Order: sequence, then structure tokens, then C-alpha cells
Amino acid sequence: MPTALDAVARAREAGLALGVVTNQSGIARGIIAREQAEAVNRRVDEVFGGFDVWMLCPHGPEDGCDCRKPAPGMVLDAAAALGLPADSLAVIGDIGADMGAAAAAGARGVLVPTPITRQEEVTAAPLRAATLLEAVELLLAMQPDEDSA
Repeated sequence: MPTALDAVARAREAGLALGVVTNQSGIARGIIAREQAEAVNRRVDEVFGGFDVWMLCPHGPEDGCDCRKPAPGMVLDAAAALGLPADSLAVIGDIGADMGAAAAAGARGVLVPTPITRQEEVTAAPLRAATLLEAVELLLAMQPDEDSA
């Protein structure tokens, strides 16, 4: 993911809490064990310097859980874990389910399309950015100026 390390560093520099909300249906389908997914997450944490919260949905699309994006469960749980209102959060993702979870939770969504992002998801996205760093900069530019509040 180009600019990912820079995006995380910029968000931290701005004092933002950072989290990950991830669907891992491979667990439900028996492709990977939960422990394997968690090992990958630990490595991501190491590379990026740690996140304030991790939320993982191990369910498949047919399981009907409240956590699998586009359901709002993981975003709401992340907000609770961070002690923040959900409407103060932003979700940066690469597919429509990410944007759906953000909207359902009352959070802001920014789509960073990749080659797997469907065109209709790009068109429907409330906000779009070309890179993760651009998404962070877009969100920071939208924050209210504390000096004028």
C-alpha cells in the first residue's frame, strides 16, 4: 500500500487515535485459522508502530453477524474502545462495505480505490482519495479549526 506508513505517521503527528476494523471471512471458511490472522495483525502492528484498537470479524457473509462490514458493529465497538463518539470517527477503506460500515455507524468514510474496487463503489463513495496519505490529509483539512471554535 503506497503511502501507508506516511499516512499513519501523519495521523499520529496530528494526534489522532488509530484503529483497524477488518473482515476476515477466511477464518469462517476454514482458509486460515484465527491465530494466523492475529499473527498477521501483530506483524502489521509492529511495522506501523501499533494501533490504538483492533477489531476483527471472523464471520462469513452468510453468518448474519453485527460486526461484518458493512454492518456498523466493529466501527461502533472501536468508538467505544477509544472512548469516542462514533460520529467523530473516520473509516478509510477500499471497498463499498467499508463505506457502508462508516455510514451505518454515523462515521465519515473515505474510499481509496484499488484495482479490486468496483466502479459503482467509487461512484457512490461520499469522499474519495487517490492514496492513504491523501485520505488522511483530506480528513485533517475537514477538522474544525480549534482556534476559531
